Amino acid sequence: MDTNLLLNHLVTAVLVINEELELLYVNAATEQLLGVGSSRLTEQALPEYYQLLGVEPQVLKVAIRDGQGLSINTVPLVTIDGQQHTVDVTLTPLENEKNLALIELRQVDQQRRIHQQLTQDAQQQAAQYLVRNLAHEIKNPLGGLRGAAQLLSRELKEPELNEFTDLIIEQADRLRSLVDRLLGPQKPTQHSLYNIHEVIQKVVKLVNVTLPANILLTQDYDPSIPDIEMDPDQLQQAILNIVQNAIQALEPLGGNIRLKTRTQHQITIGTKRHKLVLMLSVIDDGPGIQPELMDTLFYPMVTGREQGSGLGLSIAHNFARLHGGRIDCDSTVGHTEFTITLPINS
Repeated sequence: MDTNLLLNHLVTAVLVINEELELLYVNAATEQLLGVGSSRLTEQALPEYYQLLGVEPQVLKVAIRDGQGLSINTVPLVTIDGQQHTVDVTLTPLENEKNLALIELRQVDQQRRIHQQLTQDAQQQAAQYLVRNLAHEIKNPLGGLRGAAQLLSRELKEPELNEFTDLIIEQADRLRSLVDRLLGPQKPTQHSLYNIHEVIQKVVKLVNVTLPANILLTQDYDPSIPDIEMDPDQLQQAILNIVQNAIQALEPLGGNIRLKTRTQHQITIGTKRHKLVLMLSVIDDGPGIQPELMDTLFYPMVTGREQGSGLGLSIAHNFARLHGGRIDCDSTVGHTEFTITLPINS
């Protein structure tokens, strides 16, 4: 059997390197993981194409020189094009070849993401249940407060005092609007086939009206993506909320926001595996999200801004869920990426 053919059918990235970390062989899974073709990969040493942030190059060199195996779990990997992954690394010296070793890079992003999503969904549902019960309790006395202010306004003899009753009514309406947003839709609405790029372009048009001059908004679309079943208004609101967050993160220093669409095969959302999905990413080069907020980022009323309501991402997450999808976030200083993943029924 052809060894190359066999290795190219593996989903695990397999590389053969020497003591100088020069690539002598890569399989197809390695090309896909690193985003570089095999002919180009073998032109330079391994560190030129990615950073094993948890593994010093010298550690790999010593292991190869001494003929020792090496295994390191959950290593963060950043490819040359900025893609972030988590991999398990295994180095195995080749017995019949001195100073050569076989490296396996097994992606564990998917398993970690599934676990995180299931945990996050359970926690968020508990938080939403609490918030919705609280919101219902607020609505009843709020309606009574507004009605009392209206009655009082009619009885007042001095018109200038209506300023205070008007203020009560105005604030009661504001709180009512906030409560209504908290009690937003929890069941799927009617979906029809729409093109995702038409929805994104509506967001771009809305944002460009007030976009600060020091922020550049660009689009990077895959035009081959087919139409998908959706509620366009809900997805437009979800995308708009994320883009507005990115704009607020970049103010006042400015920066870049990129809207990117791609497809991926064999992706699991929750516990369901999909043959084809849409990956819609909103990427900015701002300061990043505070690490202490990452675990509760999509909870209602959680925000890192003093004037924020903490509802934008919660609403976006809920709309993605109603479409059978999910939202993920990866954030470091200089790179924050929110990705909406939606199934494509093809």
